Amino acid sequence: MSESLANDQNAQLANLYDQMRPSHLYPLWEVLGALVTPTPQTDAVAVRWSYADVREYLMRAGDLISAEQAERRVIILENPGLEGQSAITPRLYAGLQLVLPGEIAPCHRHSQSALRFIMEGDGAYTAVDGEKAFMKQYDLILTPNWRWHDHGNPSDRPVIWLDGLDIPTIRALDAQFAERLDQPSHPETFPAGTNRASFGRGLRPLQAGSQRIETVREPLFHYPYAEWRAALAAMAQSDRPDPHIGHALEFLNPATGGAVMPTISAHVRLLPAGFETRLRRSTEGAIFTVVEGRGEVEIDGEVFALAERDVVVVPSWKAARWRATDTLVLFAYSDRVVQEKLCLYRESCE
Repeated sequence: MSESLANDQNAQLANLYDQMRPSHLYPLWEVLGALVTPTPQTDAVAVRWSYADVREYLMRAGDLISAEQAERRVIILENPGLEGQSAITPRLYAGLQLVLPGEIAPCHRHSQSALRFIMEGDGAYTAVDGEKAFMKQYDLILTPNWRWHDHGNPSDRPVIWLDGLDIPTIRALDAQFAERLDQPSHPETFPAGTNRASFGRGLRPLQAGSQRIETVREPLFHYPYAEWRAALAAMAQSDRPDPHIGHALEFLNPATGGAVMPTISAHVRLLPAGFETRLRRSTEGAIFTVVEGRGEVEIDGEVFALAERDVVVVPSWKAARWRATDTLVLFAYSDRVVQEKLCLYRESCE
């Protein structure tokens, strides 16, 4: 095509676009390459947050605002590539929450699913529909969506945990709902530990008759550190580490055998001292917390040193390689379950 014809075509197309725009009509051919990309594209970037640094700000906030005033006293870990979105990945949220001795974070429920990974302190609790789960460091506690939950700290020490929620996912679906209870704490319904006694041993209640007992969608909401760490240690003694993720165990919902919640997957890893993984990419956006040990992670060529309780995000399709100086134990949550349900999840292992 000659230059003059090309210029004439461009002018006519520009005129066509101008006439279409008031009707909110746009040409796909101008944006197709950005919409249908050869590989995943994300605005999220790899970041590491020092627990010590965030903790200092959180304790200062504790001097200035109460848990009751704030409803939830949390410092958000916002990805710098997602500024203003209160998101650590495009589909997940993360924050560090503080409950001081004697405080209660008031009871509410919402359409967002949440997990709590206990970073510091013992003796506080989360109550789910009136059943308390008493916290110990590095326990995993769930507050599934639309279940009443409150947090209290009857201990004499501050308690801090990592909040992981699917807030960006629910926001993208325009499905946000929330409700407050008319009192700070939910009345007790079951003794603490009932969910673990019924569902925490790979078993579930059974009665005579043709009908199974109906259970809530996530009947188990407390996964103690003492149990998952022992299971991980036993795995490390009896098996070779996977070359890409080391020794790894996924937390499961005993009612379904699937991920702990419909929109959030969670797992733990152990990398032996001196172990280095091979490069691996996946479509999930994943948030990791260092439970014990030291090491580093290389994400698309950028290296981050890791210390206990640090938080690091590995965005979608970024190549990650982990190196353990000491035995390195990691907790992670991601949006993998959503991608699997939609037949979108992929990995690339080198």
